[in-house]
Amino acid sequence: MTTRRLPAARATVLLLVVAVAAVLAAGLHGGPASTTGAAGDPIPAPALHGTTLDGGRFDLAEARGQVVVVNVFASWCGPCRDELPLLDDIARRWSPYGLRVVGLNLRDGPEAVRALLSETGTTGLTVLPDPDGTQAVRWGVRGVPETFVVDRDGRIVARRPGVVTQEWLDQRVTPLLRAA
Repeated sequence: MTTRRLPAARATVLLLVVAVAAVLAAGLHGGPASTTGAAGDPIPAPALHGTTLDGGRFDLAEARGQVVVVNVFASWCGPCRDELPLLDDIARRWSPYGLRVVGLNLRDGPEAVRALLSETGTTGLTVLPDPDGTQAVRWGVRGVPETFVVDRDGRIVARRPGVVTQEWLDQRVTPLLRAA
């Protein structure tokens, strides 16, 4: 009788593992998988709000009228460390033209984030902590770094998994800043 229970127990465990994997896959891909809807139009950006690293408040809905670059990063991510100075530079240079750069910090404590920002000389970003990854999941983030460009109407118009470059930012952000 125990020989029949063993295969049933294995089958139950296998089904449980498959179910958990399906739930995790759905959660990780629950946000915008692309930047366009069925008709090819840009999709509205998901909500993004909370208390910033410096104790202020940020709400993407209140940033309408600005172009917003949302960069998802973590202190333990080497490529994130490499791109932060570029993002800090564009935040300073392009903010007079209506750009806001927001760093969504994934699964870090405040000390680790502050140390990273200090080490990279990054001072111009609004940093929104996401210690449990809830906001990143809402955005459909698949890894770090990942960057989104939100137009003045609150729609995602570009998405870049991996490191952003000056060229990529110039091609996607500059035209939006000129359109104002």
